[in-house]
Amino acid sequence: MAEQAQYEELARQLRAVGAVKRDLGRILPPDCPAGSAAVLTLLGRDGDMRMSKLAELLAVDMSVTSRHVAHVADRGWIQRSPDPADKRSRILRLTPAGSAQLDELSRRSTDLLADRLSDWTDDEVEQLVRCLSRLRASFGDCRSAPRSAAPRPPAPRPPARPTPAVLDMTTRTPANT
Repeated sequence: MAEQAQYEELARQLRAVGAVKRDLGRILPPDCPAGSAAVLTLLGRDGDMRMSKLAELLAVDMSVTSRHVAHVADRGWIQRSPDPADKRSRILRLTPAGSAQLDELSRRSTDLLADRLSDWTDDEVEQLVRCLSRLRASFGDCRSAPRSAAPRPPAPRPPARPTPAVLDMTTRTPANT
C-alpha cells in the first residue's frame, strides 16, 4: 500500500489537473459552454434519455439541467419529444447538428491533447489512460456516498438512569450505525 506522502502528492497532482481542464474548456466554441458540451457528450455516449436521467448523470440540480438543455435546444443541437410512456416527460435526442457539434468538440479536445502530449510515447499515453480509467473506477459512482467511508458515530445521548443490568454490560456500538 502507498505511503501517506504518496497520497498527499497524488492529491496535489489531481488538484493540478484543474489546469488541464481549464485548457480544455478554453477550446470550446463561444456558443457551447462546458455545461452544453456535457449535455451533448452524455447524449452522444448514452443515447436518448429523459431530462431526469440527464440531471442524474450530470450530478446537478434539475433547474441547472433545464438551463443547459434549453441552451442546446435553442441552437438546434437536441430535440425534445414527448415521452410515449409519460406525456409529462420529454425525451432528449441529439439532432444531426448536435452530432456535428459533438464531433467538433471531440476533434478540438483530441487535437489539444495530441499537441500537449506530443513528446509522450504511445505507451505513456496508454498508461495514463489505463491509470485514469482505474482511478475513476476506484471511485465508482461519484453521485453516491464514498464506498469505504467509515460511518459517523451517532451523537452522544444523555445517559439513561442506570439499572444494575445496564451497569454489568459493556457498551457496544451497533454494527449498522
